[in-house]
Amino acid sequence: MTRSDFRFFHRLRVRWAEVDMQKIVFNAHYLMYFDTAITDYWRALALPYHETMAQLEGDLYVVKATVEFHASARVDDQIDVALRCSRIGTSSLSFTGAIFRGDEHLISGELIYVFADPATQKSRPVPPALREALNAYEAGEIMSSVRVGPWSELGADAQRLRTAVFVEEQRIPKELEWDEADATALHAVAYNRLGRAVATGRMLPHEPGVARVGRMAVERSLRGSRLGRDVLLALMGAARERGDSEVMLHAQRSAEGFYARLGFVRRGEPFEEAGIPHQEMVAKL
Repeated sequence: MTRSDFRFFHRLRVRWAEVDMQKIVFNAHYLMYFDTAITDYWRALALPYHETMAQLEGDLYVVKATVEFHASARVDDQIDVALRCSRIGTSSLSFTGAIFRGDEHLISGELIYVFADPATQKSRPVPPALREALNAYEAGEIMSSVRVGPWSELGADAQRLRTAVFVEEQRIPKELEWDEADATALHAVAYNRLGRAVATGRMLPHEPGVARVGRMAVERSLRGSRLGRDVLLALMGAARERGDSEVMLHAQRSAEGFYARLGFVRRGEPFEEAGIPHQEMVAKL
């Protein structure tokens, strides 16, 4: 196998605790590497695992896991764990895996799961929606889409996400989260292949020629998977189309790097908003 056989890669660094007295990775850890990567694979599909399985009324159970050793990884190696869904049967999914150090193929693996009823653990047919999502990803297709529109169309999905992120996770009081601006704002919501809303944001006029973006929220398990980027770019595109020349926002300090990578720069001094440190940032359109 070569790197070109795979679309998905998960990079990690071998830790000291993972090598044995021969100073190479202890063999059992390679299965852990594959298991860690499969979690990120679902993220690449924009499918929050637990919520997706609940939606599909089933779960995946490993029935076979194999590892074939070609060469060893050592402490501090940066390795790429590659995975692809290589077969979808009636009730089973087969994943082919490989671990690379650069272009060197170190390890081969196979993981076979069965889709089953969580209560009885008896196998069930793989749902068509899951089959379609897996095939689409392996075919190189985009796994999410962004809709832009008013609160009347997108409000229910945006509200669920914002409640989970801001009210429940960050403990922002409800009375600070919800305001009358939602009714007039332009909203963007990202949806995965199963129709689940997974990211959102809104945009309001700030002053002539300047748009203000806010309420950016991404489902917790999917952060770092470009969904927030897609929502922000959709809102910036809408601002550009209506003639705005600048976008401003109040970024939580922990998210400054995210906005900076998309061209936003700091303006002014940090401040607190709803008890959370923020920084005003702006970007030219």
